[in-house]
Amino acid sequence: MSTVQGRILAGIADIASATWDACLPGEAECHAYYSACDAVAAETGIGLRMAAAIAEEGDEVVAVTPFFRLNYRLDTPLQGRLRAVGDALFRHVPGLVTLKVLCIGSPYAERCHLGFSPKLDAAGRSAAFQALSIVLERQAAEEGAHLVVWKDLAPAEEDGVGNVLKQAGFARLGSLPVALLDLPFKDEAAYLASLSAATRKDIKRKLAKAGEVRVTFHTDIIGLETEVTDLYEATRAQSGLDYGELEVLPPGYFGAVSRALGERAVFVLYWIGEELAAFNLLLVEPDRVIDKFLGMRYPLAREHNLYAVSWMANVRFCLARGINKLQSGQTAYASKLRFGSRLVPSTLHVRHRLAPLQWALRCLSPWLGFERFDPDLAVIARKKAA
Repeated sequence: MSTVQGRILAGIADIASATWDACLPGEAECHAYYSACDAVAAETGIGLRMAAAIAEEGDEVVAVTPFFRLNYRLDTPLQGRLRAVGDALFRHVPGLVTLKVLCIGSPYAERCHLGFSPKLDAAGRSAAFQALSIVLERQAAEEGAHLVVWKDLAPAEEDGVGNVLKQAGFARLGSLPVALLDLPFKDEAAYLASLSAATRKDIKRKLAKAGEVRVTFHTDIIGLETEVTDLYEATRAQSGLDYGELEVLPPGYFGAVSRALGERAVFVLYWIGEELAAFNLLLVEPDRVIDKFLGMRYPLAREHNLYAVSWMANVRFCLARGINKLQSGQTAYASKLRFGSRLVPSTLHVRHRLAPLQWALRCLSPWLGFERFDPDLAVIARKKAA
């Protein structure tokens, strides 16, 4: 009988930061980050709250993961005209398209932070994951959740636990991949040389026309929090994509993250004269920068080619610090691929508590993945098939 036991904590703040971070070393989306996100969500009543599951062997924590609850609309992956059909169903019969979900992972990260003590061997990690799974399933049953979802497992986690979840009856769905730019270059010229001639020419042309743009770097945004939030919301509205509550940031998010992470959170601000025209939030790790959020003022951003300007500012930021990976998230794939990024797969594992509905979910899972409905990814898939 395993001596590893799982336990539910009401919040991530209920576990010591050193204990959490030891299971997830080097992550900018760390205990301080998650605690800050949860604190502003609790304070404002906006945004999704997080809890935590831990596995313990004796008095020692050997595994951790965040989780949250969500009233999930089944039409969330649908975009454009298909989403209008889902909206009509939701207005008339909301119970038909909405399910109560216990979701393992975080609404504030693009991967499931499933962490294990570095002391564990393969057998120990397996026992710890089993303890987490059992306590999370029990929690879902107590809360009457319809679905249990492991959200955005990265390839390393997928390799480690994917087969276990499959054997437990979970259906595997494609989530949105993460764009990652490898930067094994000595300087900006070498990076540009790695791109196609047409892309290189386009970037240089756009940079040449951006002479009026002033770029500044900050580790706090005191006095600018409202403006930064407004730029984020304007960009989210402009995107034309809608992933519901999973995209909602609580008011005060940017200031809270800045205070919690200090120098690991860098705000790159783009000014036209005295007007703040755009910002990037970068989360800085020893060997990776996460381009977490981009917010732009329209039409000013288009007039000054601020997407290309911000991309090159981020590349220069990484190169100057010897950081060889720039992660730029789960949107705008067409531009990111043109600029040299690759797509790292991400997966969802889903189980309905009712066996007949889980059977249907498993049958339909190849057609339900988020990646099938993203417009950029759809175009890429058609080009590959042609």
